[in-house]
Amino acid sequence: MARRGFFAEMQHQAQVAARDNERAQAARARQYAAAVRESDRAHKAAERAAVQASRASAADRKQLEKAAKDAHQAAMQADVDERNSRLESTYEEIDTLLAATLDVDDFVDLEALRQTAEHPPFDKPILETPILPPPPIPDPPEPRYVEPAAPTGLFGKKKKHEEASAAARAEFEAAHRGWQAEMGLQPGRRQAVAEEHANAEVSRVQHLEAERTRYAAECAAREAEVAEQNGALDALIANLGYGTTEAVEEYISIVLSNSVYPEHFPVRHEFTFDPGTAELALRCLVPGPNAVPTTKAYKYAKGTDEVTETDLPQKAQKDRYASAVNQVALRSLHEVFEADRRGLVRSIALQVGTETIDPATGVEAYVPFVAVGADRATFTSFDLSAVVPAATLAHLGAAVSKNPHGLVHADLSGVRKA
Repeated sequence: MARRGFFAEMQHQAQVAARDNERAQAARARQYAAAVRESDRAHKAAERAAVQASRASAADRKQLEKAAKDAHQAAMQADVDERNSRLESTYEEIDTLLAATLDVDDFVDLEALRQTAEHPPFDKPILETPILPPPPIPDPPEPRYVEPAAPTGLFGKKKKHEEASAAARAEFEAAHRGWQAEMGLQPGRRQAVAEEHANAEVSRVQHLEAERTRYAAECAAREAEVAEQNGALDALIANLGYGTTEAVEEYISIVLSNSVYPEHFPVRHEFTFDPGTAELALRCLVPGPNAVPTTKAYKYAKGTDEVTETDLPQKAQKDRYASAVNQVALRSLHEVFEADRRGLVRSIALQVGTETIDPATGVEAYVPFVAVGADRATFTSFDLSAVVPAATLAHLGAAVSKNPHGLVHADLSGVRKA
């Protein structure tokens, strides 16, 4: 059976993200956020009261302990309110599986799936800046001969001056020879620094070219991937125009991937298309009854300081699960027929069931709950916003389990198999 392909998976992920975003903006999400804030406020108040009670004098402690107890009970009640709000939201989503899709146009414009390559900026921009040349190496200052000052005293001044001058001259000549030696080394030093800079610049340019080549290859790979995807999309659009089996199944896969169910009630689809009869054999796999909550409400008892929960009556559990199964059946028929504007699918042989462990064999087995055949003309004439799903299925001559919650098989004899 056909399963989710590339475009279908892409659409599914987009729809999941959209669903999560819408849920965050919905009214029940705002109510839930308010409950959380109240819970936080109550908890903080309880903590403050407890701290105050521990620090109070004996005379005030009794009053503060009562305040702490009241704050604790308020926090516990806020927690219960939050859990009940979350439970109510869950049940609402399950109880409105069909209504949730009726205001949505299930047609998928395949052109909207066309991709455009998006390239990140070049990630080595520092290599595009030339390395600055090093500052020039200055020449050492040339030594200058400085005549010693005339000696003082009354005797031997001339001799002392001559000796000082000779020493100064010798020192100067030695310093000048050292300076000349240094000056002789300057061209080599400058050439070495220049060569080092030139080598670094060559290395930078080579590194830049290599990184640009890598970046260009990555961009080309992204372009090729997008071109391949768009080529596959072109082929899908063309083949859908011819009504080929593969194209019809891929389109149906995209449509059903757009149908995002609640997280606590996920639905999977398997299907095949028969071009000879233009019939889609569609199987919807729903969660087992154990996946649906059975709690009616949570309650906080101040006397025992405990949170208890009450269970829904068995009849309410059975009715909710059966209703969800019936809604999935009508929702799936509706989404396929509405999305298929070309009328490529003329009829649908549908089954809704679950996969569970057979208690007799211990092996996973499929349990069908609903089996129905519907043609386009008949089904699209219905106003699904005003129907009772069980009555609609009966009108279509569906085989329906008498107790889906108890994993009772529908009698499929005489019904087209999906």
